[in-house]
Amino acid sequence: MSEIRIPEDCWDDDSEGAISTWYFDDGDKVESGDVVCEVMNEKVSTEITAPASGLLKIAVPAETPVKKGAVIASVSS
Repeated sequence: MSEIRIPEDCWDDDSEGAISTWYFDDGDKVESGDVVCEVMNEKVSTEITAPASGLLKIAVPAETPVKKGAVIASVSS
């Protein structure tokens, strides 16, 4: 299983962001490198990619506040 985390360098300050859009549904098959969601804070929008191929398990729904480093989903083969 591979975790999908909010990157530590996602934004400059320690503010929270939120997942604005999931591009796949829970349980969908994703390929390594697929853009799975978009995360936004007040200043920046970042696309998050799948680290591996497999089934996506979403842990954090869209519009939920998240901090840098938080696990938002996983991919299992």
